[in-house]
Amino acid sequence: MRTKVGIVGAGPAGLLLSHLLHLRGIESVVLEKRSREYCERRVRAGVLEQGTVDVLNEAGVGERMRREGLPHHGIELRYGGAGHRIPFEKLIPGRSITVYGQQEVVKDLIAARLAAGGEIHFEVPDVALHDLTGSPYITFQGERLDCDVIAGCDGFHGVSRPAVPEGELTFFEREYPFAWLGILARVKPSAEELIYARTERGFALHSMRSPEVSRFYLQVPPDEQVENWPDDRIWAELKARLETVPGFTLETGEILEKGVTPMRSFVTEPMQYGRLYLAGDAAHIVPPTGAKGLNLAVADVRVLTQALDHWYRTGSTELLDAYSATCLKRVWRAQHFSWWMTTLLHTFDSDDAYGRRLQTSYLDYVTSSDAAATTLAENYVGLPW
Repeated sequence: MRTKVGIVGAGPAGLLLSHLLHLRGIESVVLEKRSREYCERRVRAGVLEQGTVDVLNEAGVGERMRREGLPHHGIELRYGGAGHRIPFEKLIPGRSITVYGQQEVVKDLIAARLAAGGEIHFEVPDVALHDLTGSPYITFQGERLDCDVIAGCDGFHGVSRPAVPEGELTFFEREYPFAWLGILARVKPSAEELIYARTERGFALHSMRSPEVSRFYLQVPPDEQVENWPDDRIWAELKARLETVPGFTLETGEILEKGVTPMRSFVTEPMQYGRLYLAGDAAHIVPPTGAKGLNLAVADVRVLTQALDHWYRTGSTELLDAYSATCLKRVWRAQHFSWWMTTLLHTFDSDDAYGRRLQTSYLDYVTSSDAAATTLAENYVGLPW
């Protein structure tokens, strides 16, 4: 087998890269170890930046997103018994977010690739990368796929990043002393926009996936077991952390899924080695507080598509050589924003009265100063390309 771009991973990064390359006449093959059903059902991120929405629309895969996605023009910061809205439409005119589940983006991209005759191989075991600084190729299941370049889009635990020889990459990371217990519930959202709540009991997030399905998160200890959280306990704790302003009542209902997500920050430098280019979670992880993971993946593959297109059209490797440096500018900005949102809203050491006072002081500043609120809004909706 031979192709121009071998893509490892059929998540949003790999699928979108394959589709964007197809639109430019560049062939690719996508290899994925999981089943199609798993990829299309795995619930992950749900907040799309303005730039991500624009890319999906420009790529011709945004029809269902425009029909079913939920545009939001603000978020609420809830603390100290009051809610404070950050109005995107006032602070960043013309830019907003869209709530549309990552699994829905994956469904749209798979359908588009298959409709165009794209090659996506699911349930592919034993993927390995070879000769990354020469003539790269991928082996799997007794097969060999030769390619001009390889795109590692297979996530934090994938095979792409470990294929780079030890010492060639530098890792920057931070683990947080808590995790998120997340649930998906068949219940109408109790608010029209996302609510980020800081309380002495810990952080809580009220989100949504559709007019009938809501998404919630609770700050829990890093080693928490989901078995310790029966449905009644989850709803009781969500009420305690969200029903802190007059007149707000949290709707409850059937819980469809629940799971515990560790919180970490991670960056690989550089994001390339030889003819291997890392994108998305294979290169960087952010805590989900800033809603940047999926959006960074889209930004990465947008840059990589432009670089590959330039190389195939002109023979120049200028943009490919600059891929890592170009992506890392946005990556580190998103890392800082995600770290800042996380430290601003979560409960850390219960004895750290000084730290809690600092959090409250900065929340007061963000919710009373247009300058500070604009900084939050600009980063949240996504910096321009």
